Amino acid sequence: MDARPESSETLRNKCAACFRQYNKMEHLVEHMRVSYHSVHEPKCGVCDKHCRSFESLREHLIGPLPKAECARIFSVQGCNLCLTIFDSSNTLRSHRTACQFSRSMPPGRRDPRVVALACKMVGGGSDGSLDQCVRVCLIDEDENIIFHAYIKPQIPVTNYRGMRRLVRGEHLRDAMPLKHAQRKIQDFLCNDEAIWKIRSKAGKASILVGHGLDHNLDCLGIDYPSLLIRDTTKYPPLMKTSKLSNSLKYLTSVYLGYDMQTGVQDPYEDCVAAMRLYMRMRSQVHPDHPQTYGEAHNKNAYAAWKQRELERASPEALLEISASDYYCWCLDS
Repeated sequence: MDARPESSETLRNKCAACFRQYNKMEHLVEHMRVSYHSVHEPKCGVCDKHCRSFESLREHLIGPLPKAECARIFSVQGCNLCLTIFDSSNTLRSHRTACQFSRSMPPGRRDPRVVALACKMVGGGSDGSLDQCVRVCLIDEDENIIFHAYIKPQIPVTNYRGMRRLVRGEHLRDAMPLKHAQRKIQDFLCNDEAIWKIRSKAGKASILVGHGLDHNLDCLGIDYPSLLIRDTTKYPPLMKTSKLSNSLKYLTSVYLGYDMQTGVQDPYEDCVAAMRLYMRMRSQVHPDHPQTYGEAHNKNAYAAWKQRELERASPEALLEISASDYYCWCLDS
């Protein structure tokens, strides 16, 4: 049975970002009010459809039910890592040599004010469920180790969680006390700037990168300003279509092109993977946009008192005033 043709009225009410169609213009305005479309969203290089995450874009291009024409072009001219579509297969081949990371390949860009942190945990308590950080690593953007230490558990270890080869009793007997490690890590992060004075990323303090940083910082007993945290578990473009977090191992395989954690788990390897993911996201090139990001700003752009004016605007004009509800890492560049 043939699908009914789209009416001109429905086409007029078609979102310029995600292509959803609405019977009434007021419904499109409400969609724009809550969707936070912006130039920072991942976008298909063929049809220009905006997607909330790279996982959604990947489904659009690769499957299981991809857009047929986009999938056809992507299969010949698209990079499976960064999901960019190039002018020709020859351009794609030359791009892949730079896009593909290896386990030992250092990045080319340097910024001493960006550091990555990772921890390894063991279990304490009668059932081994209490997390204790016993190994911590900090690296700079050159993937050089800034700080790497074993941390003395505050209560006896009752579950090594498969890390006996990495953390043994002799490592922990002479390990650094947690309070000492806290001070050293905070010194590295704050870079002589008082933590209570940190107000923006324009100061001396470092941008902190990692995977699951809330939990790591909590176990270390460190409080760090959220405006300087770049967590790969919370960054919307890297999350699943269900808005849940992807594992670091999956993100490394899909977006960097190599397998990690194939042997003994090492916090240095986690730091490197998180740093490379951050740099890949930071290097996204997005058009200049006059709007600042943020939920409050976006609500003002679609204020209820502007309803009639908004309903007279074109879908493209609505997209132009729309702003993201998350901070895009490209703004760190």
